[in-house]
Amino acid sequence: MLTGSVQSMADEELTTLTDRVSYIFGYNLGSRFGQDQVDLNIDVFAEAMKAAKNGKAPAMTEAEMQQVMTQFQELQQAKMAQAQKAMAEANLQAGETFLAENAKKDGVKTTSSGLQYKVLTQGSGAKPTQSDKVSVHYSGTLIDGTEFDSSYRRGEPAAFGVTQVIPGWTEALMMMPEGSKWEIYVPSQLAYGAGGSGPKIGPNSTLIFEIELLKASVQ
Repeated sequence: MLTGSVQSMADEELTTLTDRVSYIFGYNLGSRFGQDQVDLNIDVFAEAMKAAKNGKAPAMTEAEMQQVMTQFQELQQAKMAQAQKAMAEANLQAGETFLAENAKKDGVKTTSSGLQYKVLTQGSGAKPTQSDKVSVHYSGTLIDGTEFDSSYRRGEPAAFGVTQVIPGWTEALMMMPEGSKWEIYVPSQLAYGAGGSGPKIGPNSTLIFEIELLKASVQ
């Protein structure tokens, strides 16, 4: 958050190259601070930039600056941890609700581990073993329909070891005859758990995959 009384540039003309470059630098910095949710006083920020550019001595010693930044970083980390915890709890509850309703749908089966699956196409080939490397086409979405990965979009199948994927995938693959196409619904504990995976898969996310087993064993 940026607070202060700096006049908006919306009604001002940026007549020179220096004006326009200055605006771009300021806007980009503001965007970054906004994304990071950093709470700043824009007036103090502008004065500090001006003082540094003009070679004036800082209002705080180096030791004081380090102490303040340490306090600030601790506060930011605490905020992030709290936000992560809230997201994890919300995702877990949403996933449990989704799976409970999904289990009632026609064709959906639930295994003892909690994995759910629906057979879209039943193949007749061999089933992969733990030691196999498989070739698959797949797409992955969150329970709200947001797609986070797709071999179809990349235009080529994926190949990997049966045990080199999340537990929900390993379990499903070993039940699928070659040529099958399944939709699987993976509880968070069989997916990426409380840690999530990158920016697209949050903590405790239940995931949905459509998997097409092209080859049960490849070299």
